[in-house]
Amino acid sequence: MTEQKNSHKLKVAITHGDINGISYEVIIKALSDNRIFDFCTPIIYGSPKVLAYHRKALRLGTFNVNNIRNTSEANPKRVNILNCVSDNVRVELGKSTEIAGESSLSALEHAISDMKNGKVDVLVTAPINKKNIQSEKFHFAGHTEYLQTEFEAEDSLMFLVGEKLKVGVVTGHVPIVDVPKLLTQELIMSKIRLMHNSLVQDFGINKPRIAVLGLNPHAGDNGLIGQEELEVIIPALEQARKENILAIGPFSPDGIFGSSQYAEFDAILAMYHDQGLSPFKALSFEYGVNFTAGLSVVRTSPDHGTAYEIAGKRLASEVSLREAIYLACEVYNKRLDYAKLTENPLTTNDKTSV
Repeated sequence: MTEQKNSHKLKVAITHGDINGISYEVIIKALSDNRIFDFCTPIIYGSPKVLAYHRKALRLGTFNVNNIRNTSEANPKRVNILNCVSDNVRVELGKSTEIAGESSLSALEHAISDMKNGKVDVLVTAPINKKNIQSEKFHFAGHTEYLQTEFEAEDSLMFLVGEKLKVGVVTGHVPIVDVPKLLTQELIMSKIRLMHNSLVQDFGINKPRIAVLGLNPHAGDNGLIGQEELEVIIPALEQARKENILAIGPFSPDGIFGSSQYAEFDAILAMYHDQGLSPFKALSFEYGVNFTAGLSVVRTSPDHGTAYEIAGKRLASEVSLREAIYLACEVYNKRLDYAKLTENPLTTNDKTSV
């Protein structure tokens, strides 16, 4: 992804994620590049105190922020930060703690509230710890499922986006033993529609080509190694063709990635998390972005986790977070372009016509 200058500078909400991981390191590094102010106004939903702690611990030098009480105070030429946690919060680098989970959720709740009220344009989420964030308020497998509920989407798609590869998954954060039971023709078809619509509306691709992977080794070998391809996946592909969606498969994952055949397609739909994310990260890790397709709002995230093992060591790369900011703004503008292209002049300009 490349940065773009826009006449309207978007307000980007950046949630600080787990305060004991690498989130603040990558946020500080990414926002130290002043070119980011050419096209957006970044607002960190986090803690000035925690940010100062990380900046000092990492010896990152001067990093000035504008402390704000609400988004209307955001300075378009500065990094802004909105405090979402108690001043008593304690940072313990590299550790999973209860307060870290509470702080992650608090920042997320504040940002979502502002998005619902139109105070920010796009959401970029730094990585959370999926275990310590669990509570009565958050009982989801991750950001994707939580955001789907918060924004009342019928379905959503975890969509990993890189320069040369886009990969979505039918089943996300679920145990591998449950995958075959969860796969249905309806579920696969729902994800195919989401991927197709996202490629058209969010990425501006006309008549996208989608490669659909099989579940079993060698995509089942015509039923020799499992029946899911014959009974579930192929019927979904037949339905896609009836809907004029160009979804082809099922492909054997080792074959399509090993032969670079994936490059012939605009996106790949995998059946489960690691089937799609493992090759994606091998090919696009540093520049990869996690995008949630199917939401009414734009949300992206870096394609890495909290990385406790390197927290505070100045080893984390900010590239994925920076790409997540760029992509969020690009998708927002692609959606505006698509909306303009699909406007019906008869309904917008002549509402009195019968």
